[in-house]
Amino acid sequence: MSSETESTVVPGCQFASDNTAGACPEALNALIEANAGSQASYGNDRYTSVVADRLRELFAADCDVFFVFNGTAANSLAVSTCCQPYHSVICADVAHLETDECGGPEFFSGGAKLLLAESSHGKLNVASVEELVTRRSDIHYPKPHVLSVTQSTEMGTVYTLAELAELGGVAKRLGLRVHMDGARFANAVAALDAPPGEIVRAAQVDVLCFGGAKIGLPVGEAVLFFDRRLAADFAYRCKQAGQLASKMRFLTAPWLGLLAESAWLKHARHGNAMAARLAAGLQAIPGVTLLHATDANAVFASLPDAVHQRLAARGWRYYTFIGLGSARFMCSWATTPAEVDALLSDVRAAMDGRSTS
Repeated sequence: MSSETESTVVPGCQFASDNTAGACPEALNALIEANAGSQASYGNDRYTSVVADRLRELFAADCDVFFVFNGTAANSLAVSTCCQPYHSVICADVAHLETDECGGPEFFSGGAKLLLAESSHGKLNVASVEELVTRRSDIHYPKPHVLSVTQSTEMGTVYTLAELAELGGVAKRLGLRVHMDGARFANAVAALDAPPGEIVRAAQVDVLCFGGAKIGLPVGEAVLFFDRRLAADFAYRCKQAGQLASKMRFLTAPWLGLLAESAWLKHARHGNAMAARLAAGLQAIPGVTLLHATDANAVFASLPDAVHQRLAARGWRYYTFIGLGSARFMCSWATTPAEVDALLSDVRAAMDGRSTS
């Protein structure tokens, strides 16, 4: 119903994206603290190395950690380290890598081709992945070299540990690197109630893009290389791509607030809980159909066109271009029960044909 750049119509009535929420208090306080005095630049400050160590502790892994401004850069640069221009990257047909990165993975890899595997409710079809890899072996076919897995998926579903293990096992058997788009990885961790390291190890992930902005950071994502060989020249890729922050502490210090006392997980659980509340309420409204399981913080529902129009007139903002024309309602760390209940009230009125004003 709206674009990312559209201004807010009714304050507090935005379910378009978890990007619309402000910075959480923990991250904001850490940012303000980092603003005091002078610090060394380009990551040589007193925050960046500490945050990297905290992330290593969180994942119980000796990984290399980098920080970039946004998810497009994280995914595009991470994928580009895993392949050569003549390789191909397999991802779900609804993956953000394919639909919303403006050709970034292809550009930064120098031309590696995306091959689209069939998906069901956002999850990769294992047989489709294997078929793409084994379809051809001649020199005219872009050699499959990377499997990209999104956790949680674009449809708001979450891979189980068993599903991840199956994908990871197939990928390694077929000689593929594994990239994980974790823009909403925190929500997946909250849904599975499993240690982050267990999740990436199940899928045999080589590089994870761990989303920060969607769980309360003002800006920024972390890129974690569990295969450290892939990270050898990643700093140069970041610099060339304009992703090396001169005042790096403003990207990294907020992570300290987010990681302290598991604030990131608390906020992810809250977003998931708000989505579950919304899903339950929508399911109880006659004529509303939920299209995917609400595993994380996204709710997809089928609504009549007239209902979309009535909700838009009331000022509600959400996307309809994701998920084949359905309404996607995204909850965040800042979504309140009152906002969810207000939306449900207006959906009920709109379904009955009543004015929502």
